[in-house]
Formats: sequence, structure tokens, C-alpha cells
Amino acid sequence: MFELLALNAAILIVLVLIQWAISVAINDVSFIDAFWGAGMGLLAVASWLHVPNGPSELGTLIMAMTAAWGFRLGIYLLLRWRKEGEDRRYKRILKDAREKGTFAREALTRVWLMQAVLLFMVSSPAQVGILASPHPAPITTLAWFGFALWCVGVFFEWVGDWQLSRFKADPANKGHVLDTGLWRYTRHPNYFGDFCAWWGIWLTCAAAGWEYAAATVIGPIFLSFTLTKWSGVPLLEKGLHRSKGNKYAVYERKTSAFFPWPPIY
Repeated sequence: MFELLALNAAILIVLVLIQWAISVAINDVSFIDAFWGAGMGLLAVASWLHVPNGPSELGTLIMAMTAAWGFRLGIYLLLRWRKEGEDRRYKRILKDAREKGTFAREALTRVWLMQAVLLFMVSSPAQVGILASPHPAPITTLAWFGFALWCVGVFFEWVGDWQLSRFKADPANKGHVLDTGLWRYTRHPNYFGDFCAWWGIWLTCAAAGWEYAAATVIGPIFLSFTLTKWSGVPLLEKGLHRSKGNKYAVYERKTSAFFPWPPIY
């Protein structure tokens, strides 16, 4: 298995270097967000193709779950980047590098390679679960529980993104806060969806053996941390407070930050 994981890592590095070269050519790394999901989907498909003696039913389920989540997110974020342009976060991160003429180096080390390491780590349950499930490995009750949790996550993420896209597409909503639909129960349904989807994938990986789940639990743990404490909710809400002002403060007081809950009035 370690040889196949190393092969996945090599594939990831090649893809990252190609995209880094593109980002230097266009002076914008923002499309890396689209690769975050799509890259995980690609590693799942690569793992599925690597399985000795062919993939099992369980491995195919894990691959399908990861690919569906990752490719949908990748397409969504790529279209958003094409429409909205460079992300302000990356402008801030690479501001000094642009001024000093070190954009290429900083883009590679501070953005692309760092994201590659985190992407590989977070997607480790899917990669290991697929590779550890050679044919025949049936879909167990535990795997179906993982799939059910994944379905909850996909619902919140896909519907939440769709509701936000519709809200932002209406010029009348400029300056207002989306507080209807899933956004009435959590300020970040898409982040909550990510959380559920990857804990669901991890639980499905556990059906291949708890030793594999234990070895890869760092993936969903780190994702949970980054969504709730690092670059997810805290960073996004800092910007929303600046752009929405008191309207967002009112929304924040009545709406759960992460886990869905009825609003407090």
C-alpha cells in the first residue's frame, strides 16, 4: 500500500507543479481552491485504479463518494473564481511577494506545496480505504452508516451553495445577509456539509478495518479544526463583519455558527 500511496503523492506533485506554473503565468493562485476538492477526487480515482486484483464494492463506494464530493466542489469553485476573480485572501498572503518580485517562489512554497500536503492528509481516509479494500470486500452496515452521514453532508453543502449562489445573483440582495433556507439554521451550511461528508468517508473507510481508520483519523480531525477554528468560519466571518456590519452581527447573534439549530430570537 505504501508504494501506491507514494505513487499518488507523485501524481499530486506533478499536478501541483503544472498548476503552479499556470498561476505564475496569470499572476493569480486563487483557482487552487477548486483543486482542493477536485484533487481529492482525482486521488480517489487514482487509488481505485491502483487496487491489486481490481476494486471491491466497498472501494468503489468510497471512490464514488469522494469523487462526487470533490468534482462537484471543484467545478463550483472554478466557476466562482472565473466570475469573481482573484480571492482577497491570496491577495493578502502574496502582497509582499508581489512587491519584492518573489511571487513565483512564495506561490509555490506558501500556497501550492502547503495545500498539497494538507490535501493529501485530509483525503487519506479515502485513499487508504480504497487501497485496503481489494476484491472482494462487501459494503457492510458500518459503511452504510458512513454513507448516510456523507449524504447529510452533501445535502447541506450542495443545497447551501445553491441557495447562496441564487441569493448573490439577485442585485437586490447586495449588502444583505442570507438568513433563509439552510442558512436560517447554521451560518455555514457548506462547511457543516464538508464536516459531515469527510467524517462519513472516514467511517466508510473504517469498514475496511479500524486499523486503517485509526491511521487516517488525522484527516477529518484536521479538516474539522480548519473549518471551525482556522481558515474556515473565523477567517470568513472576519470579512463578513467588515462588509455587512451590523446586519451580520444581528444574524450572528441568532444563528448557530456551525451545527444546525433553530434560530434564537
